[in-house]
Amino acid sequence: MSVESEIDAEKYLRIPHAEISAAALRGLIEAFVLREGTDYGEREFDLDEKVNHVYKQLERGEVGIVFNVEMQSADMLTKTEIERLSRQFALEN
Repeated sequence: MSVESEIDAEKYLRIPHAEISAAALRGLIEAFVLREGTDYGEREFDLDEKVNHVYKQLERGEVGIVFNVEMQSADMLTKTEIERLSRQFALEN
């Protein structure tokens, strides 16, 4: 299952990363990287390297961008987070 999994379209809209300006995409990715606090192993990566890693994950469909209609904000979610949202909305309906 890719990040294109069904989520509640009344609350969340999936936004293709190619439709976002380079500056906005960079901001979303930086916020995602800083939020995650991911351990990259023995070697430390600088912010640009981490951003490049996440951009590649976007290309592979491992993370996606969603717009929260209620909050009027965009965010990046991992495939696992999107799957969890999908299950949650399926149970509610």
